[in-house]
Amino acid sequence: MSKATYERWNTRYAIHDYLFGTAPNAFLKAETRRLKPGSLILAVADGEGRNGVFLAEKGMKVHSVDFADNAITKARRLAVARNVDMQIEKADVLDWDWPLCRYDAIIAIFIQFARPDERAKLFMHMKRAVKPGGLILMEGYGPKQMEYKTGGPGILEQLTTRELLEQSFYDWDIIDIAEYDCEITEGKSHSGMSALIDLVAQKPSE
Repeated sequence: MSKATYERWNTRYAIHDYLFGTAPNAFLKAETRRLKPGSLILAVADGEGRNGVFLAEKGMKVHSVDFADNAITKARRLAVARNVDMQIEKADVLDWDWPLCRYDAIIAIFIQFARPDERAKLFMHMKRAVKPGGLILMEGYGPKQMEYKTGGPGILEQLTTRELLEQSFYDWDIIDIAEYDCEITEGKSHSGMSALIDLVAQKPSE
């Protein structure tokens, strides 16, 4: 990502409080039933670690990555406070040496920092990094979020649609796509009525 993007996010994460709170994302919490304890999970752009720490508490082997130093510091602090062990790595997922077929699942919660061209490459890397039979769990904002303005990039082309997800994961088994409006409270930055879209997709076993 650009230096300006890094500085913007690193500054946002510089506050003492947790920007998106310390509780896990509600969609992820509900879908954790699909993940087996001991599974190796990649948390993409995990920020201050709320989702990665939650999965580690549930017995997962978590690899949490983010590119902002202040986010990494707070994620490590949260892991210590919750007494969990997980791998926390500074990495720009748009310019990272992605492993091949390594993870049992990848979680991607509000990763809408990527432009359409970057998003296509990011999805490709994510799909390749999952083991056969593994899962991707994703939640993002839909286009109606431009009206709610309660979180997200505020850039229409970076929001998510059902059509985009169906096209991007046409070669996977799409277990569920759900579009709905819901009031959420995730710290100061995700708060209020929101237009959400969730994806649960499984990589074919062969």
